[in-house]
Amino acid sequence: MGEFVRGMQELLWPTRCVCCEQPGELLCERCRRQLPWIDQQWACPCCGAPLGRLTCTECKKDWPLRSCVCALPFRGPGARLVTCFKDGHELRLAPVLAAAIATALDEASAWPAPDQHPRFDPLAVDALCFVPATREAYLRRGFDHMELVARELSWLLELPLADVLVRAEGSDQRKLGREDRARNLADSVEVLGDVADMHLLLVDDVITTGASVAACAAALDKKGAKSVTACALARVW
Repeated sequence: MGEFVRGMQELLWPTRCVCCEQPGELLCERCRRQLPWIDQQWACPCCGAPLGRLTCTECKKDWPLRSCVCALPFRGPGARLVTCFKDGHELRLAPVLAAAIATALDEASAWPAPDQHPRFDPLAVDALCFVPATREAYLRRGFDHMELVARELSWLLELPLADVLVRAEGSDQRKLGREDRARNLADSVEVLGDVADMHLLLVDDVITTGASVAACAAALDKKGAKSVTACALARVW
């Protein structure tokens, strides 16, 4: 019955590429080939901003993160993937986003973080966690979009998933500026679990000012985590 229903749904509402709207796949082969990947060689090893390796305009090299890796700029395909996934409720995009992040992490493994070790090394990571949705966002969407991506990425990277972060209520980050984002998230993240002495990979969908990943990293650090490396699908700069 399930296959029949899915077949009828596909007949009535055929799957279309989220970028070009051609029928067939959620992300067609042509659009996959044209994805504007961030070149990890030139990305800022601290905040993940494209072309920020030598002189970064987005950070002062003082982020509370070991390193940060982002796959795409938040425009064009990167923006469409995020918007269709979490606001358009196209949950089938979760493995697509996870695969894109995994691809960026693989490339970043060839380049050093500020500590001169690879920006990503799966053998040096104990577990993967994710920036959680607020209760209001969860109720509005009916799901925690980053939990879905994190589960797919956990499987791809063969890393255990540590669902240890929770967020208190706060204003929608998308409506706030850089300083307001930081204030909105100050002390709003809690860690519900033992992360002492762990090296963690923290996953988010979009990094703008870095306030969300910074707040999560600070909370994990207070609980004794040894290091936090962030990764995301898209980077605003």
